[in-house]
Amino acid sequence: MKNKTKNLPIGINDIKAAYKTMLSYKEGKRSLEERIIENEEWYKLRCGYTAPNGAVVQNSAWLFNSIINKHADAMDSFPEPNVLAREQSDEQQAKLFSSILPIILEQRDFEQTYSDVWWYKLKTGTGVYGVFWNNELENGLGDVDIKQLDILNLFWEPGIKKLEQSANLFYATAVDKAALIREYPEKSEEIQKGFSELSAYRLEDGFADDSKALVVDWYYKKKVGAKTLLHYCKFSGDALLFASENEPQYQSRGFYDHGRYPIVFDTLFVTEGTPAGFGFVDVMKGCQSSIDKLNSAIERNALMGETPRWFISDSAGINEEEYADWSRPFIHTTGRIDDQTLKQVSVDDVSSSALELLRFKVEELKETSGNRDFAQGSTNYGVTAASAIMALQEAGNKLSRDMIKASFRAYSEVCYLILELVRQFYTEPRNFRITGKGGAPEYVTYQGNSYSGRKNFANAHPVFDIKIVPQKQNPYQKSQQNELAKELFGLGMLDPARRKEARLAIKLMDFHGKEELLNRLADETVTEGD
Repeated sequence: MKNKTKNLPIGINDIKAAYKTMLSYKEGKRSLEERIIENEEWYKLRCGYTAPNGAVVQNSAWLFNSIINKHADAMDSFPEPNVLAREQSDEQQAKLFSSILPIILEQRDFEQTYSDVWWYKLKTGTGVYGVFWNNELENGLGDVDIKQLDILNLFWEPGIKKLEQSANLFYATAVDKAALIREYPEKSEEIQKGFSELSAYRLEDGFADDSKALVVDWYYKKKVGAKTLLHYCKFSGDALLFASENEPQYQSRGFYDHGRYPIVFDTLFVTEGTPAGFGFVDVMKGCQSSIDKLNSAIERNALMGETPRWFISDSAGINEEEYADWSRPFIHTTGRIDDQTLKQVSVDDVSSSALELLRFKVEELKETSGNRDFAQGSTNYGVTAASAIMALQEAGNKLSRDMIKASFRAYSEVCYLILELVRQFYTEPRNFRITGKGGAPEYVTYQGNSYSGRKNFANAHPVFDIKIVPQKQNPYQKSQQNELAKELFGLGMLDPARRKEARLAIKLMDFHGKEELLNRLADETVTEGD
């Protein structure tokens, strides 16, 4: 569709059609959104079990405990990027990127973003990163911006497996309308109030719906010859705020040169027919519900047993007010008191089968979540040695390691998008302070499109031939690495006089940093200061 009034590729008819497409995408993920909102309530311990007497019983925190332990495992293994070149001509730039990429991540407070994505991933099954270019950062110079996105606000084509297969991708946010009008005063009449299209969590703090406006970021792909371009459009109501196709500098190259959606999904448990998955709350809430019901029944039984009730015959003539008041030493009665006129209501103790079932449900939840006792540093099997407990933890953490590896794959995609944005938008030289040899600071300069000595063919999108290798930072792995170093030193394998024997032995071993150690042992010029 063409805009006949301004003769531009994207006009009001196009954004109206895109808006209708977004609503159809939203309808396709309705059940996903309902599940995410419900899972948030389970995470906040607010999906209480309703007892037969109508009382709402608060959830126990077994499910919550499993989630926070999984998050702790993830943060123990916070990754580091290591950029490797696939061609010899790229080695110098790969080494440079290995130094400046961690700086960019640190400047964007990526550790907090990584943590937020993991919380969201554990609860909903899908963490979402957004990797954008933000012109407002660095005092208007612009820089890469990395955000954790809410999947409730993200809309893709139903029935696809990979996000890149979607014809369109929408991310909608509710922004303050007054602030939006101040930024786009000429669009004030076209910007509309309200954002009822977005699903909302059950929040504790209220807000005024009529003060917000719905802003939609619309990404779509367009085939131009042999190339597929990624274009970007931003609109609110009938107001077209930006369209890359309407800008001459983007018409032939697309908004982002990498041609990919700037969104990365980090999926926990994959499901077919959708890029979104399901999380630990979905796995555990059934068992958690059973635990809460049993807890409620046992607690109710205990309270009944500790609060005695009595059968009182009318012929007993007992003053009930005095009888219920334990501070009164005398109770007046006009009748005869015996076992027939006054009898306590008996309450049976909780059966052993009920207690055993509760223990079984707790153990079931631990097993299904992989949150066993030794994963938290304790054990019921008489193991007390720290090294033995650490070995049990490492052996039992295979579920966590599998999840973390999947998260590393998403992290690699994030790093790839960062490097591509750096290559495209760092048109001015940027200076970085890195850590040099011996920990001394060094200063390096980088400018976009200077990353490789290879020549790019005309009309071909340059390929950023860089591989990201995340580095694990688990405390147990660090301890193990230090023990290995001390053992090698104690055996004399690091003695320069035994260089040849040491290389033969180390080649048969497998540990992190092996190649670096072999290279140092092969270097006859290594000095004592190194």
